[in-house]
Amino acid sequence: MRVRRYFSSDGVHLAYEEWTGSGPTLVFCHGLAATGEQFADDAAFFAARGHHVLVPHLRGHGLSEGPAVPTAESLSIPRLAADLVDMLDHAGASRVHWVGNSLGGIVALQMLASRRFHSLATFGTTYAIRLPRLGGHRLIGAAHRMVGAGRMAALTARLTSRHADARRLIEKMLRDVRIETAERLAGILTQYDLTAAGSAADIPILLLRAPDDRAVNAGLGETLRIMRARPRFRLVDLPMGGHVANLDGRDGFRAALIEFWASLPG
Repeated sequence: MRVRRYFSSDGVHLAYEEWTGSGPTLVFCHGLAATGEQFADDAAFFAARGHHVLVPHLRGHGLSEGPAVPTAESLSIPRLAADLVDMLDHAGASRVHWVGNSLGGIVALQMLASRRFHSLATFGTTYAIRLPRLGGHRLIGAAHRMVGAGRMAALTARLTSRHADARRLIEKMLRDVRIETAERLAGILTQYDLTAAGSAADIPILLLRAPDDRAVNAGLGETLRIMRARPRFRLVDLPMGGHVANLDGRDGFRAALIEFWASLPG
């Protein structure tokens, strides 16, 4: 594995991790307040199977710098998508199989128009959210300041997974979260709709649903209503796991991806 760095088109210094391999290129993209470390074990596993693997760190997360001023424009979904198209260009990856968790799936939906995907798999991702813009996301920053980064990380990890190993990694990532970035992105993610992009795409799409990801599952109604009418869409229910199912439902997660990719033509 090596860390590679590049500048986005608006001048932010970004990073991704790369595992070399001669097989098809896979991208594993983390969600809000996580880092590429979420997928380190998965990347190593699939690289050992011969794949070329890319693991981005979204702007303002992990190894990537954030914008000088976190704004609705500098952290918008289209802006993050542009970063990742730049990453594919930097890596010399013309088309890839994309796996996105939560925000990593949302950004991929925005990228569909770039036609850079052989296939798309998401988990912990709804294709649309329409919540009131009441500023509730600002409670993230307030709670972070009142309770402290360590306690907030530990509490969030306990609420996210029932599995000890997963909790430890989630807590580790959250301890280093850039709260201004997380708060701004949480506000942006109260209102978006990418169902049209998903339904118009002409590639195979897999939606993985984990049984313990209750909040996201409750919001999947519209996504599934629209996407089930699409011939190249597949829904797979994982046997276990929550919002970060690759960590607490690892075997089922990997098996579902292997089966999905094996079913694709060519």
